[in-house]
Amino acid sequence: MSTPPLLHDRFPALSDTLRPVALGRGPTPVRRLAELDEDTGGAPVWLKHDGLYGTLRGGNKVRKLEWILPDALARGHGTILTFGALGTNHGLTTALYAREHGLRTVLALVDQPLDEHVRRQFEAIERSGARVYRTHGKYRTIAALPWLLMRNFDRAAHRPPYLLPVGGSSRLGCVGYVEAAFELAEQVRTGELPEPSHTIVALGSGGTAAGLLLGLKLAGLRTRVVAVLVNDKMTLTPRVVAHLARRTARLLRARGAELPELSLTEADIDVQTRWLGAGYGHRTTEGETAIERLRGEGLELEPVYTAKAMAGLLELRAQSAFGEGPLLYWHTHDALMPRREAPTA
Repeated sequence: MSTPPLLHDRFPALSDTLRPVALGRGPTPVRRLAELDEDTGGAPVWLKHDGLYGTLRGGNKVRKLEWILPDALARGHGTILTFGALGTNHGLTTALYAREHGLRTVLALVDQPLDEHVRRQFEAIERSGARVYRTHGKYRTIAALPWLLMRNFDRAAHRPPYLLPVGGSSRLGCVGYVEAAFELAEQVRTGELPEPSHTIVALGSGGTAAGLLLGLKLAGLRTRVVAVLVNDKMTLTPRVVAHLARRTARLLRARGAELPELSLTEADIDVQTRWLGAGYGHRTTEGETAIERLRGEGLELEPVYTAKAMAGLLELRAQSAFGEGPLLYWHTHDALMPRREAPTA
């Protein structure tokens, strides 16, 4: 990071126990999506463009890895084992940044609907140097886990692989979005944007939403998190997301942060399920419409995550579900890689 983490400013004890590596430079830009106002009216919509966060790749996985990679290294691991689907943006991002820090990556990948974008993404994964196992489905992955750990035991480090959940959504991964919430609060304080009434984000593995839920409360913002479900391969209810936020708060306390008493319950987050479509990786008509509409704003959405999140935002906004706003769309799609490789997270 170009400056010390904002979390360390608020909770100085963390500087001795949680030290991220710099994989990107913040703050990521915010701007108003003015053409949406002209086109449809309704609550004003602002963009926070985390697709620009990173060096090798952008997107929300980079903020998580800033806190995860130093933990793997500090624990003496030489290999990371993580999971995803064939077009996993998380897996590719992990492989590239881990390689930069001397770590190998092993990926266990389940099937997803194939199209040209997924094929290109999988080709990029194969070029990344990651060792890939196609486990095809969730339960086969679970059954194969002991074998994967033994097969990839790091004899040089005398350790099994560092086990990283889907999407990097561990407690440490969530810390990346606690930090991002403090970044947003600073942008509000300096007048770059008004305090949002709601922030809308794609819900694929829970870490981004859980980190924002905790971070926005710690930063003193009243912004409500609205998470649009895009993944039916995991259980991602308000209770699950709030539980992950509470676990992240316990981690920060265990590392020395004197956090205020917080209420983090399922009532504190809004999970929207109506824009999933046929399931993870399946395109939707509403998502395709959102892709076309946002091109006028110079913003590239992809069909698996961000198009569905934006589709949810647009329809709920049209129904006046957010009141007067303002709204903040938190963009998590990589904007650094060539567009011919459209990640599907």
